[in-house]
Amino acid sequence: MDKSLNPFAVILRPLVTEKGTSLSLANKYLFEVDMRANKPQIKAAVEKAFNVQVTAVNVIVMKGKPRSGRRYGRRATIGSDWKKAVVTLAASDKIELFEGV
Repeated sequence: MDKSLNPFAVILRPLVTEKGTSLSLANKYLFEVDMRANKPQIKAAVEKAFNVQVTAVNVIVMKGKPRSGRRYGRRATIGSDWKKAVVTLAASDKIELFEGV
């Protein structure tokens, strides 16, 4: 485990999207996580923060938007890369982030 990465600094924010709310019915939750975090760190952080049992973690690196015009590369502020984690919980556990909103 990276010593500079605190377990509470791994999860940046929960992702509240239409797809995320439909996945919550299947006991799967979406989080934006630190780019340096790996699957065991994400699992430990979710278990510690929400007091649940995690069965699986899937990680996706979301690429930033490309520049338009003559220059190539990626935008520095608007479209920088970020990491998304899909966390699957045990059947008996659930995270009540935005229930009833």
